[in-house]
Amino acid sequence: MRTLPIPSLRRALLPAAALLSTAIAAQTPVQPPAPTLQQQLQQLTSARVTTGLGHTALYAIQLNTQNVVGIDANLPVQTASVIKLGILYHAMVEVRAGKARWDEPITLHPHQAVAGSGLLTFLDTPVTLTLKDVLTMMVIVSDNTATNLAIDRFGIDPVNARLQALGLENTHLYKKVMLPATGPMPADQPKFGLGKTTPHEMAYLMEAIGLCHLHQQGTATTPGAAHFLPTDAADRAVCSVALNMLKNQFYRETIPRYLEAVDTSETGTAIASKTGSLDAVRADVAIVMGKSGPMVLSIFTYDNRDHGWTVDNEAEVSIAKLGKLIVNTWSPTGLDGKNLIPGLGLPDSTTIPSPPTP
Repeated sequence: MRTLPIPSLRRALLPAAALLSTAIAAQTPVQPPAPTLQQQLQQLTSARVTTGLGHTALYAIQLNTQNVVGIDANLPVQTASVIKLGILYHAMVEVRAGKARWDEPITLHPHQAVAGSGLLTFLDTPVTLTLKDVLTMMVIVSDNTATNLAIDRFGIDPVNARLQALGLENTHLYKKVMLPATGPMPADQPKFGLGKTTPHEMAYLMEAIGLCHLHQQGTATTPGAAHFLPTDAADRAVCSVALNMLKNQFYRETIPRYLEAVDTSETGTAIASKTGSLDAVRADVAIVMGKSGPMVLSIFTYDNRDHGWTVDNEAEVSIAKLGKLIVNTWSPTGLDGKNLIPGLGLPDSTTIPSPPTP
């Protein structure tokens, strides 16, 4: 019997091997690619709608990588107390410019207190506080009376002018908290109540606070078009005070819920945030310091079926799940709060990046 040379044998077997390979491939199911973060967020938010639980609009960005996700990121939504970030930012700029002082006295007089969240409504009056005290209570416990005192100090129109100059055309403070609107109001005020914004615009405002941009040059027409002078030591001193308020946010049942697994009261936190709540609205806007870089999450839920005020409110749990998914995807090794300082540990810049929403 004649034996084929090795090269000839290989050539003879090639067709059979190809047929066998094709047969195996035909029987092996093709694994679909894993869903992207954007697709996973869309699935979760769509499920809330189809089951009648409510709607979600969100925007998130990792500042050092410019990773971005969004769901209805440019949709105007009710702010609830999240609009207080606009008051805080305006106060920061005024303090840095020497037009206000952290230690300036502000007096709460009888009959100025309003209902809702906060502590000032329970104090004997008159009582004199500092501007820093007032803003701290406005942020940490979302004190409504403190918010109105801050509005009395700075005015609604100047706050809105500051927001407009940043290019936030859909972000607006309409009135004091728990009090009727006064004077001519925009036609959409009854729809939005205290204030309106979009997830994208409110994230941009939180970026301005975190990056410590206090000296804007000119005005902007859209988020991302604003320019600022470089940050200096005096800027950072002002921003450190404001970030300390946001880091000590009392309400931590939304974005921080599944991310903070330890007691941060002594060790410090990696999350600075401001929440907002109404019966059918829950929102949270936060800076989250991941080991892989800083992130800003801006999540709003509305038309919520669950109007309960327990920590297990469905919308609050939903925000927590969305926040965990985003942060764990972009920073799988966890959080690290050491750079939760003015500038967020990033190189100083004269702009606030605002990439297109997905």
